[in-house]
Amino acid sequence: MARKPGRMYRKIMGPAYTRREYMGGIPGIKVAQFDMGNLSESFPVKVSLVVKEACQIRHNALEAARIASNKYLMRRAGRSNFHLKIRVYPHHVLRENKQATGAGADRVSQGMRKAFGKPVGTAARVKPGQAIISVETRPQFYKFAKEALRRAGYKIPSPVQITVERGQELVKNL
Repeated sequence: MARKPGRMYRKIMGPAYTRREYMGGIPGIKVAQFDMGNLSESFPVKVSLVVKEACQIRHNALEAARIASNKYLMRRAGRSNFHLKIRVYPHHVLRENKQATGAGADRVSQGMRKAFGKPVGTAARVKPGQAIISVETRPQFYKFAKEALRRAGYKIPSPVQITVERGQELVKNL
């Protein structure tokens, strides 16, 4: 069965479905790592990817954003000059009412009768103004961090903005 388009799961509808101890057959999350780069050092500049609208971000979209930003930062800044952190976790389990297709499937499938759905993936529910990905770096590499987060923003199903923080002050789109 083909993967459904992301627009089907983008909107937040109904209560969160997160109690995994009562469910079976949940596919594992695709996000391989939540922290990348130099994990031991603290950096003075923090660049964050902030969501403007409430939405659900599927685990494969989070992984695609992570790969895009990490690859760019590794090439431009080097592993020891940044710390990239995914700040959300896909707790919410997505369900789908799978329909049988093909000849004679109308006798097998029951349509919308008892259409609760089976688990097909996970998603992170985010609120407006919530940071999804943060990159801490040195001042000379903050432009690379902004570009990396801009590329990651294309993978997120909501409008995003990039905020830059230096010490205590917050500078929008530096």
